[in-house]
Amino acid sequence: MPVFKPFRGIRPNLDFIEVFPTYSLDNFTQEEINKKAHVEDSYIQMIKPAVVSKSKDVDRNLRKIRSNFEELLQDKKLAQDDSAYYLYEQTLPDKTSFRGLMGLVSVDDFWEGKIKKHESTITERRMKMAHYLEKVGVQAEPVLLTYHSNSKVELLMNHEQKNVPIINYTDDKGVRHKIWRIDNRLKLQQFKEVLDPIDSFYIADGHHRIGSVAEYAKKQRDKYKRSHGTEHYNFVFSFIVSNQSIKINDYNRLLKDLNGLSDEDFLEKLAEDFQIHDKGEAPYFPSQKFHISMYLGGRFYSLHVKHTMRETYKNENDLDHHLVNKYIFENILGIENAKHTDKITYLKGTSDINGIIELKEKVDSGEYKVGFGIYPISFTDLLKISDMEIKMPPKCTLIEPKLITALIMYDMK
Repeated sequence: MPVFKPFRGIRPNLDFIEVFPTYSLDNFTQEEINKKAHVEDSYIQMIKPAVVSKSKDVDRNLRKIRSNFEELLQDKKLAQDDSAYYLYEQTLPDKTSFRGLMGLVSVDDFWEGKIKKHESTITERRMKMAHYLEKVGVQAEPVLLTYHSNSKVELLMNHEQKNVPIINYTDDKGVRHKIWRIDNRLKLQQFKEVLDPIDSFYIADGHHRIGSVAEYAKKQRDKYKRSHGTEHYNFVFSFIVSNQSIKINDYNRLLKDLNGLSDEDFLEKLAEDFQIHDKGEAPYFPSQKFHISMYLGGRFYSLHVKHTMRETYKNENDLDHHLVNKYIFENILGIENAKHTDKITYLKGTSDINGIIELKEKVDSGEYKVGFGIYPISFTDLLKISDMEIKMPPKCTLIEPKLITALIMYDMK
């Protein structure tokens, strides 16, 4: 199995538990980040030199973040535990619950393919994040990994949840966060034994985070030739969840024009590769894979992928996203590379009709000409794509749980 080991987690003192953690900065505007950076003893205040500072001396800003982190530790606003696994449960306002284990995985397993990926990463972003780790040395948000459910792991987690959690609070979005620390030697051994049969972990979210740790580790190994693979910089802070505790939502597409085609011409060209069914004005959520929802000219259409197209890709990338890219965006609309174009806008879905209604509203506003609702990728397809080392098109999966930053952290120094 891939290495999954306990670690000395760092977490906010209970007096600061409602102030310190945050959702990913991607969720906020710069104006919101500026306001949050003034909240006393918050994570965003800790990293303020990188997200708000006007200084262009990057290394100086990053050193200041490390200094802020160490000061919070010294002042006991942050505390470091003894080596442990952490059981984490997240419960949404609608009572949907996700749970799994926090620990460390090895960059060697990532390089050797025991931790499998389905996305390519942007080199510039990966290297920038690696430089951050080199100077700051703190991993504040875990990589989300998944695996086939194991009843023995589930049983141990059930038993652990009978104990009192070390963290239990509800954030301002109504999401409840609970964490149990597992540091008893016997329990650690029990978890290790039930995790051992797992052959592979699959990256669900965090390709750039794990890639940046791998870049940093490589640089350190080149620098220190006697690396044994056990040094702190060789490990990635991770949250492992089974297929029972993961939800893959749809990611839909919007386009502003039809590249000069009329609605009629566009529908005619679509008919070459899709069976088209007029669904009328009522919002239509695709019922299964190979059924695509399209909203055009005030009407919904169901595009059924023809059998010949499925056969062409049945042993390769037969994701609906790939087929839309190939047969609609590229062949009809002349968009040769969906990854490098400003003609496509990606819209987060909700795995139900609500995401389709939002897509309709965007088109009805006149900002967009056509929208495509795509059925969510299955867990099986996610693993198949990863096993075959095929890279998905951009923005195919919107995966839950969405993890909070700085609830538990890993110090690489």
